[in-house]
Amino acid sequence: MASSSLPTIPSGASAAVLKQSDPVPESAVSVEGPDFDEPVSLQQLLESYTRIGFQANSLGKAIDIVNKMRKWRLSDEPIPEDESEEYLSEEVRAQIRCNIFLGYTSNLISSGLREIILYLVKHKHVKAIVTTAGGIEEDFIKCLGKTYLADFNLDGADLRKRGMNRIGNLIVPNDNYCKFEDWLTPILDQMLAEQKETGQVWSPSTIIRRLGKEINNEESVYYWAYKNDIPVFCPALTDGSLGDMIYFHSFKNPGLIIDIVSDIRALNELSRKSRKAGMIILGGGVCKHQIANAMLIRNGADYSVYINTGQEFDGSDSGARPDEAVSWGKIRAGSESVKVFADATLVFPLLVAATFAQGD
Repeated sequence: MASSSLPTIPSGASAAVLKQSDPVPESAVSVEGPDFDEPVSLQQLLESYTRIGFQANSLGKAIDIVNKMRKWRLSDEPIPEDESEEYLSEEVRAQIRCNIFLGYTSNLISSGLREIILYLVKHKHVKAIVTTAGGIEEDFIKCLGKTYLADFNLDGADLRKRGMNRIGNLIVPNDNYCKFEDWLTPILDQMLAEQKETGQVWSPSTIIRRLGKEINNEESVYYWAYKNDIPVFCPALTDGSLGDMIYFHSFKNPGLIIDIVSDIRALNELSRKSRKAGMIILGGGVCKHQIANAMLIRNGADYSVYINTGQEFDGSDSGARPDEAVSWGKIRAGSESVKVFADATLVFPLLVAATFAQGD
Protein backbone atom coordinates (compact mmCIF):
# COMPACT_ATOMS: atom_id res chain seq x y z
CA MET A 1 0.00 0.00 0.00
CA ALA A 2 1.34 3.40 -0.93
CA SER A 3 2.08 5.70 2.00
CA SER A 4 0.03 8.94 2.17
CA SER A 5 1.67 12.34 2.78
CA LEU A 6 0.30 15.79 3.65
CA PRO A 7 0.44 18.40 0.91
CA THR A 8 3.28 20.91 1.27
CA ILE A 9 2.42 24.54 2.01
CA PRO A 10 3.39 26.60 -1.03
CA SER A 11 6.59 28.42 -0.08
CA GLY A 12 5.53 31.70 -1.74
CA ALA A 13 2.26 31.85 0.20
CA SER A 14 3.98 31.00 3.47
CA ALA A 15 6.61 33.70 2.96
CA ALA A 16 3.93 36.29 2.11
CA VAL A 17 1.67 35.57 5.09
CA LEU A 18 4.31 34.81 7.71
CA LYS A 19 6.73 37.59 6.91
CA GLN A 20 8.93 38.40 9.89
CA SER A 21 8.51 41.86 11.53
CA ASP A 22 11.27 44.29 12.26
CA PRO A 23 11.91 44.76 15.98
CA VAL A 24 9.35 47.07 17.61
CA PRO A 25 11.03 50.21 19.02
CA GLU A 26 11.06 50.44 22.81
CA SER A 27 9.33 53.83 22.54
CA ALA A 28 6.30 52.33 20.73
CA VAL A 29 2.95 52.78 22.52
CA SER A 30 0.51 49.88 22.46
CA VAL A 31 -3.16 50.33 21.65
CA GLU A 32 -5.40 50.17 24.72
CA GLY A 33 -8.88 51.36 25.57
CA PRO A 34 -10.45 52.31 28.91
CA ASP A 35 -11.31 49.56 31.40
CA PHE A 36 -14.94 49.97 32.44
CA ASP A 37 -14.65 47.18 35.00
CA GLU A 38 -13.22 49.93 37.20
CA PRO A 39 -14.85 53.32 37.92
CA VAL A 40 -13.71 55.79 35.25
CA SER A 41 -14.01 59.56 35.69
CA LEU A 42 -14.54 61.86 32.72
CA GLN A 43 -10.93 63.06 33.03
CA GLN A 44 -9.59 59.49 33.06
CA LEU A 45 -11.75 58.62 30.06
CA LEU A 46 -10.40 61.56 28.09
CA GLU A 47 -6.83 60.72 29.08
CA SER A 48 -7.40 57.23 27.64
CA TYR A 49 -8.12 58.67 24.18
CA THR A 50 -4.41 58.97 23.41
CA ARG A 51 -4.17 55.16 23.15
CA ILE A 52 -7.50 54.26 21.51
CA GLY A 53 -6.43 55.04 17.95
CA PHE A 54 -7.95 56.83 14.94
CA GLN A 55 -9.62 60.18 15.73
CA ALA A 56 -9.57 59.45 19.46
CA ASN A 57 -5.78 59.78 19.19
CA SER A 58 -6.19 63.12 17.43
CA LEU A 59 -8.48 64.39 20.17
CA GLY A 60 -6.01 63.20 22.80
CA LYS A 61 -3.26 65.12 21.01
CA ALA A 62 -5.51 68.20 20.74
CA ILE A 63 -6.08 68.10 24.51
CA ASP A 64 -2.32 67.92 25.08
CA ILE A 65 -1.63 70.85 22.72
CA VAL A 66 -4.32 73.06 24.25
CA ASN A 67 -2.98 72.35 27.73
CA LYS A 68 0.46 73.43 26.52
CA MET A 69 -1.07 76.66 25.18
CA ARG A 70 -2.67 77.27 28.57
CA LYS A 71 0.40 76.53 30.65
CA TRP A 72 3.08 78.34 28.65
CA ARG A 73 4.65 81.44 30.17
CA LEU A 74 7.44 83.60 28.77
CA SER A 75 9.37 82.75 31.93
CA ASP A 76 9.61 79.17 30.57
CA GLU A 77 11.94 80.46 27.85
CA PRO A 78 15.62 81.46 28.24
CA ILE A 79 16.23 85.20 27.98
CA PRO A 80 17.82 85.96 24.60
CA GLU A 81 20.66 88.44 24.32
CA ASP A 82 18.54 90.85 22.28
CA GLU A 83 15.53 90.75 24.64
CA SER A 84 13.87 94.14 25.08
CA GLU A 85 14.23 95.74 28.51
CA GLU A 86 10.50 95.49 29.31
CA TYR A 87 10.72 91.67 29.26
CA LEU A 88 13.86 91.16 31.37
CA SER A 89 12.07 90.92 34.72
CA GLU A 90 11.15 87.37 35.77
CA GLU A 91 7.97 88.72 37.33
CA VAL A 92 6.93 90.31 34.04
CA ARG A 93 7.90 87.21 32.05
CA ALA A 94 5.78 85.01 34.31
CA GLN A 95 2.71 87.10 33.38
CA ILE A 96 3.17 86.81 29.60
CA ARG A 97 0.99 83.97 28.30
CA CYS A 98 0.28 82.33 24.97
CA ASN A 99 -2.32 84.32 23.05
CA ILE A 100 -5.08 81.93 21.95
CA PHE A 101 -7.01 82.85 18.80
CA LEU A 102 -10.40 81.10 18.65
CA GLY A 103 -12.27 80.70 15.37
CA TYR A 104 -15.65 79.12 14.72
CA THR A 105 -18.38 79.00 12.10
CA SER A 106 -21.84 80.45 12.64
CA ASN A 107 -23.68 77.13 13.02
CA LEU A 108 -21.79 76.49 16.24
CA ILE A 109 -23.27 79.59 17.87
CA SER A 110 -26.67 78.31 16.69
CA SER A 111 -25.89 75.07 18.53
CA GLY A 112 -25.27 74.51 22.22
CA LEU A 113 -21.56 75.17 21.71
CA ARG A 114 -22.53 78.82 22.22
CA GLU A 115 -22.55 78.27 25.98
CA ILE A 116 -19.09 76.65 25.86
CA ILE A 117 -17.69 79.54 23.82
CA LEU A 118 -19.34 81.94 26.29
CA TYR A 119 -17.51 80.15 29.14
CA LEU A 120 -14.16 80.64 27.40
CA VAL A 121 -14.82 84.34 26.79
CA LYS A 122 -16.30 85.00 30.24
CA HIS A 123 -13.20 83.56 31.91
CA LYS A 124 -10.74 85.24 29.52
CA HIS A 125 -9.33 81.99 28.16
CA VAL A 126 -8.98 83.42 24.64
CA LYS A 127 -7.27 86.56 23.38
CA ALA A 128 -9.27 87.12 20.18
CA ILE A 129 -12.14 85.63 18.19
CA VAL A 130 -12.76 85.35 14.46
CA THR A 131 -16.18 84.22 13.23
CA THR A 132 -18.74 84.82 10.50
CA ALA A 133 -21.85 87.03 10.41
CA GLY A 134 -24.11 84.24 11.66
CA GLY A 135 -21.66 83.64 14.49
CA ILE A 136 -22.42 87.20 15.63
CA GLU A 137 -26.12 87.66 14.97
CA GLU A 138 -27.26 84.24 16.22
CA ASP A 139 -25.83 85.06 19.64
CA PHE A 140 -27.89 88.27 19.89
CA ILE A 141 -30.94 86.60 18.35
CA LYS A 142 -30.81 83.91 21.05
CA CYS A 143 -31.05 86.69 23.63
CA LEU A 144 -34.32 87.77 21.96
CA GLY A 145 -35.88 84.38 21.22
CA LYS A 146 -35.04 80.68 21.51
CA THR A 147 -33.65 78.24 18.95
CA TYR A 148 -35.27 74.79 19.05
CA LEU A 149 -34.25 71.19 18.41
CA ALA A 150 -35.93 69.67 15.36
CA ASP A 151 -34.99 67.19 12.61
CA PHE A 152 -32.74 67.16 9.53
CA ASN A 153 -35.58 65.69 7.45
CA LEU A 154 -38.25 68.38 7.86
CA ASP A 155 -39.72 69.59 4.58
CA GLY A 156 -38.16 72.90 3.52
CA ALA A 157 -41.16 74.17 1.57
CA ASP A 158 -43.49 73.49 4.50
CA LEU A 159 -41.11 75.22 6.91
CA ARG A 160 -40.97 78.24 4.60
CA LYS A 161 -44.77 78.54 4.62
CA ARG A 162 -44.75 78.49 8.42
CA GLY A 163 -41.92 81.01 8.81
CA MET A 164 -39.53 78.49 10.32
CA ASN A 165 -35.84 78.50 9.38
CA ARG A 166 -33.87 75.26 9.61
CA ILE A 167 -30.19 75.07 10.59
CA GLY A 168 -29.41 71.36 10.29
CA ASN A 169 -31.66 69.78 12.91
CA LEU A 170 -32.37 73.12 14.62
CA ILE A 171 -35.24 75.53 14.01
CA VAL A 172 -35.23 79.32 14.38
CA PRO A 173 -38.66 81.00 14.11
CA ASN A 174 -38.49 83.89 11.67
CA ASP A 175 -40.08 86.12 14.31
CA ASN A 176 -36.69 86.02 16.04
CA TYR A 177 -35.18 87.88 13.08
CA CYS A 178 -37.99 90.43 13.17
CA LYS A 179 -37.19 91.02 16.85
CA PHE A 180 -33.53 91.34 15.87
CA GLU A 181 -34.35 94.06 13.35
CA ASP A 182 -36.44 95.94 15.92
CA TRP A 183 -33.52 95.79 18.36
CA LEU A 184 -30.73 96.52 15.87
CA THR A 185 -32.18 99.37 13.77
CA PRO A 186 -32.18 102.05 16.52
CA ILE A 187 -28.58 101.11 17.37
CA LEU A 188 -27.55 101.53 13.72
CA ASP A 189 -29.32 104.91 13.74
CA GLN A 190 -27.33 105.96 16.80
CA MET A 191 -24.06 104.70 15.34
CA LEU A 192 -24.68 106.66 12.15
CA ALA A 193 -25.44 109.78 14.19
CA GLU A 194 -22.17 109.35 16.10
CA GLN A 195 -20.31 108.85 12.83
CA LYS A 196 -21.69 112.14 11.51
CA GLU A 197 -21.18 114.08 14.76
CA THR A 198 -17.76 112.85 15.86
CA GLY A 199 -16.20 111.26 12.78
CA GLN A 200 -16.37 107.86 14.50
CA VAL A 201 -15.03 105.25 12.09
CA TRP A 202 -16.79 101.92 12.66
CA SER A 203 -15.19 98.58 11.88
CA PRO A 204 -16.76 95.12 12.20
CA SER A 205 -15.01 94.60 15.56
CA THR A 206 -16.12 97.96 17.01
CA ILE A 207 -19.68 97.32 15.81
CA ILE A 208 -19.66 93.93 17.55
CA ARG A 209 -18.23 95.52 20.70
CA ARG A 210 -21.01 98.12 20.64
CA LEU A 211 -23.69 95.47 20.13
CA GLY A 212 -22.24 93.44 23.01
CA LYS A 213 -22.55 96.51 25.21
CA GLU A 214 -26.11 97.26 24.03
CA ILE A 215 -27.42 93.71 24.51
CA ASN A 216 -26.39 93.93 28.20
CA ASN A 217 -27.19 90.26 28.72
CA GLU A 218 -24.94 87.76 30.49
CA GLU A 219 -26.24 85.01 28.18
CA SER A 220 -24.44 86.69 25.27
CA VAL A 221 -20.94 85.69 24.17
CA TYR A 222 -20.33 89.22 22.90
CA TYR A 223 -21.52 90.88 26.08
CA TRP A 224 -18.64 89.09 27.82
CA ALA A 225 -16.27 89.95 24.96
CA TYR A 226 -17.21 93.61 25.52
CA LYS A 227 -16.81 93.30 29.30
CA ASN A 228 -13.43 91.56 29.03
CA ASP A 229 -12.11 93.65 26.13
CA ILE A 230 -11.68 90.65 23.85
CA PRO A 231 -11.78 91.74 20.19
CA VAL A 232 -14.14 89.86 17.87
CA PHE A 233 -13.27 90.02 14.18
CA CYS A 234 -15.81 89.26 11.47
CA PRO A 235 -14.44 89.83 7.95
CA ALA A 236 -17.77 88.72 6.41
CA LEU A 237 -20.00 90.82 8.67
CA THR A 238 -22.58 91.47 5.93
CA ASP A 239 -23.04 87.79 4.99
CA GLY A 240 -26.15 87.10 7.04
CA SER A 241 -29.05 88.72 8.83
CA LEU A 242 -26.75 91.52 9.95
CA GLY A 243 -26.10 92.23 6.28
CA ASP A 244 -29.84 92.20 5.59
CA MET A 245 -30.44 94.73 8.36
CA ILE A 246 -27.57 96.95 7.18
CA TYR A 247 -29.03 96.71 3.66
CA PHE A 248 -32.50 97.79 4.86
CA HIS A 249 -30.94 100.52 6.99
CA SER A 250 -29.10 101.90 3.96
CA PHE A 251 -32.51 102.79 2.46
CA LYS A 252 -34.12 104.07 5.65
CA ASN A 253 -31.14 106.07 6.92
CA PRO A 254 -28.21 105.92 4.47
CA GLY A 255 -24.59 106.78 5.13
CA LEU A 256 -23.19 104.24 7.61
CA ILE A 257 -19.60 103.36 6.69
CA ILE A 258 -17.87 100.19 7.90
CA ASP A 259 -14.07 100.05 7.60
CA ILE A 260 -12.51 96.59 7.26
CA VAL A 261 -8.93 97.85 6.90
CA SER A 262 -8.54 98.80 10.56
CA ASP A 263 -9.66 95.31 11.61
CA ILE A 264 -7.16 93.42 9.47
CA ARG A 265 -4.46 95.68 10.87
CA ALA A 266 -5.64 95.07 14.45
CA LEU A 267 -5.80 91.28 14.01
CA ASN A 268 -2.46 91.02 12.24
CA GLU A 269 -0.76 93.27 14.80
CA LEU A 270 -2.18 91.22 17.67
CA SER A 271 -0.68 88.14 16.04
CA ARG A 272 2.65 89.81 15.26
CA LYS A 273 3.13 91.05 18.82
CA SER A 274 2.25 87.71 20.44
CA ARG A 275 5.28 86.12 22.11
CA LYS A 276 3.52 82.78 21.69
CA ALA A 277 0.38 82.21 19.61
CA GLY A 278 -2.06 79.32 19.41
CA MET A 279 -4.98 78.62 17.09
CA ILE A 280 -8.12 76.70 18.00
CA ILE A 281 -10.36 76.63 14.94
CA LEU A 282 -13.76 74.93 14.72
CA GLY A 283 -14.91 74.48 11.14
CA GLY A 284 -13.50 76.04 7.99
CA GLY A 285 -14.00 78.92 5.61
CA VAL A 286 -13.33 82.54 6.49
CA CYS A 287 -12.76 82.08 10.22
CA LYS A 288 -10.12 79.37 9.64
CA HIS A 289 -8.19 81.16 6.97
CA GLN A 290 -8.34 84.63 8.53
CA ILE A 291 -6.66 83.41 11.72
CA ALA A 292 -4.12 81.28 9.86
CA ASN A 293 -3.27 84.17 7.56
CA ALA A 294 -2.77 86.46 10.58
CA MET A 295 -0.30 83.86 11.90
CA LEU A 296 1.74 84.28 8.70
CA ILE A 297 2.62 87.81 9.86
CA ARG A 298 4.58 86.28 12.76
CA ASN A 299 6.00 83.40 10.68
CA GLY A 300 3.43 80.92 11.89
CA ALA A 301 1.47 79.75 14.92
CA ASP A 302 3.26 77.91 17.72
CA TYR A 303 0.30 75.65 18.56
CA SER A 304 -2.58 74.70 16.28
CA VAL A 305 -5.75 72.66 16.73
CA TYR A 306 -8.23 72.22 13.88
CA ILE A 307 -11.59 70.50 14.40
CA ASN A 308 -13.66 70.01 11.24
CA THR A 309 -15.07 67.47 8.84
CA GLY A 310 -13.54 68.99 5.69
CA GLN A 311 -11.49 66.89 3.28
CA GLU A 312 -8.43 68.09 1.38
CA PHE A 313 -9.03 66.42 -1.99
CA ASP A 314 -10.77 69.50 -3.44
CA GLY A 315 -7.92 71.84 -2.51
CA SER A 316 -10.04 73.95 -0.16
CA ASP A 317 -8.45 75.63 2.82
CA SER A 318 -11.42 74.40 4.87
CA GLY A 319 -10.29 70.81 4.44
CA ALA A 320 -6.55 71.43 4.50
CA ARG A 321 -4.49 69.68 7.15
CA PRO A 322 -2.00 71.61 9.30
CA ASP A 323 0.99 70.59 7.18
CA GLU A 324 -0.42 72.58 4.25
CA ALA A 325 -0.42 75.68 6.47
CA VAL A 326 3.24 74.95 7.32
CA SER A 327 4.06 75.26 3.63
CA TRP A 328 2.59 78.80 3.66
CA GLY A 329 4.30 79.85 6.88
CA LYS A 330 0.99 79.99 8.75
CA ILE A 331 2.06 77.25 11.17
CA ARG A 332 5.71 77.12 12.25
CA ALA A 333 7.72 74.14 11.04
CA GLY A 334 8.33 71.81 13.96
CA SER A 335 5.50 73.30 16.05
CA GLU A 336 2.74 71.21 17.59
CA SER A 337 -0.41 70.86 15.52
CA VAL A 338 -3.27 68.45 14.92
CA LYS A 339 -6.47 68.17 12.94
CA VAL A 340 -9.37 66.26 14.50
CA PHE A 341 -11.66 65.00 11.74
CA ALA A 342 -14.96 65.31 13.60
CA ASP A 343 -18.11 67.34 14.14
CA ALA A 344 -17.13 70.03 16.64
CA THR A 345 -20.37 69.55 18.60
CA LEU A 346 -19.14 66.05 19.48
CA VAL A 347 -15.58 66.76 20.49
CA PHE A 348 -15.23 70.43 21.51
CA PRO A 349 -17.15 69.95 24.80
CA LEU A 350 -14.75 67.09 25.62
CA LEU A 351 -11.73 69.20 24.69
CA VAL A 352 -12.83 72.07 26.92
CA ALA A 353 -13.73 69.68 29.77
CA ALA A 354 -10.20 68.25 29.67
CA THR A 355 -8.44 71.62 29.43
CA PHE A 356 -9.91 75.02 30.28
CA ALA A 357 -12.53 73.62 32.66
CA GLN A 358 -9.77 72.09 34.80
CA GLY A 359 -8.66 75.55 35.93
CA ASP A 360 -5.13 76.93 36.04
